[in-house]
Amino acid sequence: MHLNPYGEYAVLLAASLANDWPDSRAGIVERTREFGMTMEFPVCPDDHSRTRGVIEDWLAVVHAPEPGKRAALLNTHMAGAAAYPRLTDHDGEGWHLHYRDDDQALPAVLRAVISVGTSLHLVTRGMHRLGVCAAEPCRNVIVDVTRNGRQQYCSVRCANRAAVRRHRSRGAAG
Repeated sequence: MHLNPYGEYAVLLAASLANDWPDSRAGIVERTREFGMTMEFPVCPDDHSRTRGVIEDWLAVVHAPEPGKRAALLNTHMAGAAAYPRLTDHDGEGWHLHYRDDDQALPAVLRAVISVGTSLHLVTRGMHRLGVCAAEPCRNVIVDVTRNGRQQYCSVRCANRAAVRRHRSRGAAG
């Protein structure tokens, strides 16, 4: 059995959905596959809009001004997604733990996976390891998985743009 704590991949999945929202339910499912989720989800007609609600709720955590508020929001999200842990071998790849009920709809599964994964990310790496890109006007979410815990930009492109702006502003001031 391997332990699947819904860690880093879950919070990276949430950021990916927040930064580049798919046009359809199929796009959401495809993204979950890209991040390693293999289970099948029962189809519900409002999966796309309800999953968007999960991401909007998660963005409130990203934008929370201090750790206590982040914790309170995540506790609320996890309480809404509560299910007892269970062993499963749904994909024939080996036994592992799920923190959700079987046969839940896509939005409910993502609420559980993302809230638990985000909580694990923040308590193991630091409550400051989730934010918004520091390069204006970019508003992409960043999930800091760096060794030093100082990631400020969503990409090298944004970091370079910010550096150029700082350099030009110093030149203009001098």
